[in-house]
Amino acid sequence: MDYTLPPEYRMLQRTIREFVDAEIAPIAAQIDRDDCTPPSLVRKMAQAGMFGLPFSTKYGGGGAGELGYCIMMEEIARASSAVGVIVGAHIGIGGGAIYIDGSEEQKQRYMPALCRGEKLAAFCLTEPQAGSDAANLRTTATRHGDHWVLNGTKLWASNGNRADILSVFAANDRSMGARGGISAFIVEKEFGGVTVARLEEKMGLHGSDTALLIFENCRVPRENVIGMVGAGFLTAMKTLDGGRLSLGAAALGGAQYGLETMVRWAQAAVEMDQSLANRQAIQWMIADTAMEVAALRHMVYSAAWLFDQGKKVSRESAMIKAYATEVGARTVDRAVQVHGKAGLRQGAPVERHFRDERIARIFEGTNEVQRMIIAQETYRQMGYRA
Repeated sequence: MDYTLPPEYRMLQRTIREFVDAEIAPIAAQIDRDDCTPPSLVRKMAQAGMFGLPFSTKYGGGGAGELGYCIMMEEIARASSAVGVIVGAHIGIGGGAIYIDGSEEQKQRYMPALCRGEKLAAFCLTEPQAGSDAANLRTTATRHGDHWVLNGTKLWASNGNRADILSVFAANDRSMGARGGISAFIVEKEFGGVTVARLEEKMGLHGSDTALLIFENCRVPRENVIGMVGAGFLTAMKTLDGGRLSLGAAALGGAQYGLETMVRWAQAAVEMDQSLANRQAIQWMIADTAMEVAALRHMVYSAAWLFDQGKKVSRESAMIKAYATEVGARTVDRAVQVHGKAGLRQGAPVERHFRDERIARIFEGTNEVQRMIIAQETYRQMGYRA
């Protein structure tokens, strides 16, 4: 088997890396300090085709699939996790829900503008009483003639403030729960009835907005139901399968950055007339990180390839989400340790990555939930009841 990237993907990787090194990396610290990603950068990314990269050329996308998307996410996250979240929330889950289960008419209507980056998307699932228990939604969807009316609150919506298009999940029948009681909707902010009630002040991911949204008598046309009424929970889970792959790729990018900065610092730093690079303790941290990054890269790209072949990757995406974010945590922690006191200085790149990394083990399904999914899928694959 040939595990090398095909030439067109290697070219994509070089192109994305050149863009990131020229446009994102030089201002990553400023984005963190100002807690703002400049609109000019978002426009440049849109012009470069980043917001539609994995989607079909039929809708104006780049046609690069999940594999190309993961390549892009790894490169972006090496420089800025916050910028990676803007892209990931738009492609992986916000636009992803429409792309995966939307009707052809819905895709024709919404995907071209999303692919061009003219409009941004967000994914609205989490609620005050429904975090890991995503089936326990309290936001209601009530049918009134040719419209559905949404009422409720959504938390932790990445891109929630800047997004124009929302993929929203609401209970059409709470008594039925996940099996027939949840529906997915395409909501345009212009419909009205959507209020950005609060922007969260976070310890990391500065520059990526995270919003509390209130839906109050938000009228959504009947034709904006994604898939079938009552099948929204399944849409959410399928969307998150892909989202977790790209999140794993972003964590891989952060881990690669941590490895690179450890090596650079160890080579340059001298203590007691000896290079840090020659100290066994440092070498072991670098060696452990190099092994984990290599293993993670194989996991991410093999699963992305499977996804592009139309294979079910629930088990693989859960494994990658949990393993990648934990590798990322260990890597950035080692990087701070290798840097010593300099790694704790506010504004130091490893300090920023340390803060940015922490959320990765929580959002898009906590790692504890991922372990439940992995166990259940393993039971099924071995012929046992989950």
